[in-house]
Amino acid sequence: MDAAFTGNFKMVAKTMFGFEPLLEQELSQLGAGSIKRGVRLVSFEGDLGFLYKANLNLRTAIRILVPVHRFRARDEQDLYGQVNRFPWELYFGPDQTFAIDSVSVSPKFKHSLYLSQKVKDAIVDRYRTTSGKRPSIDTKDPDIRIHVHMGERSCTLSFDSSGGSLHLRGYRSATNIAPINEVLAAGLLLHSGWDGRHHFLDPMCGSGTLLIEAAMIACRIPANIHRKAFGFQRWKQDEAELFETIYTASMKRVQDATYSITGYDKAPSAVEKARQNVENAGLSDYIRIEQRDFFTSEKTVKGPLHMVFNPPYGERLRIGMLDFYKKIGDTL
Repeated sequence: MDAAFTGNFKMVAKTMFGFEPLLEQELSQLGAGSIKRGVRLVSFEGDLGFLYKANLNLRTAIRILVPVHRFRARDEQDLYGQVNRFPWELYFGPDQTFAIDSVSVSPKFKHSLYLSQKVKDAIVDRYRTTSGKRPSIDTKDPDIRIHVHMGERSCTLSFDSSGGSLHLRGYRSATNIAPINEVLAAGLLLHSGWDGRHHFLDPMCGSGTLLIEAAMIACRIPANIHRKAFGFQRWKQDEAELFETIYTASMKRVQDATYSITGYDKAPSAVEKARQNVENAGLSDYIRIEQRDFFTSEKTVKGPLHMVFNPPYGERLRIGMLDFYKKIGDTL
């Protein structure tokens, strides 16, 4: 492993606005060090093994970045020089593909696409100089994804260890008109206090995302266990055996769900899609889905019933708002 990732180093987990306290708590429970909450992000420290652990287990993280170079850029020439002098060859080879995502809040670099272009040119030119070869750009499925954040005072270059967004869990093959984002679903469940210690019902389950995330929380199943790949697996610094060790240790925490987890939907197509996704997630033993209209249903379990659902709100599915939400209240 290259010295760049020896010992502990800084990482940044991105999240949705309002989920920062949840992500901070998740990181604390996993054992992260130097945790600091920001806006739509939480920074922390850990080693390479913890990087694997965080990508596998965090439910409310969208992606995990590893900052590797921070500098001041007074103008375009300064930006090019700083990026060009950085030893990119220590992290990936000229035969690998890469892509750049840029965000800028600097008045000097107003256009993120132009910023990405300048950084790309500087990286490619360095490889031409050092190896006589140049890595290719692949915006759809790159080996290496680089994140550029241009602030008002400094620029930070980071490697995206997750690859694609972590909301793409890997279990959802069928969706409805308005599917809920997996990270959003997990965050709503955690905000509601869901911990698997009561019966659970989603009475308008759609494609089943809330049900699956609820079952994964109840069973302590790592959030991203079904992902086929992570960005760090294409890094020069990747240690496959260490990842397998972390994977095995994370799976040893899995337990059976004690209480029922049930979903209703009145649309046969939604029920079919939800059941398919539940099967993809390997949770058919824990989740029951029925074709049923919530407005004509009754409570079927004894004791507390934890309910979280994502009813239509008139944006993508047309409803009579006043009547619809009155019926929700009446039914409850």
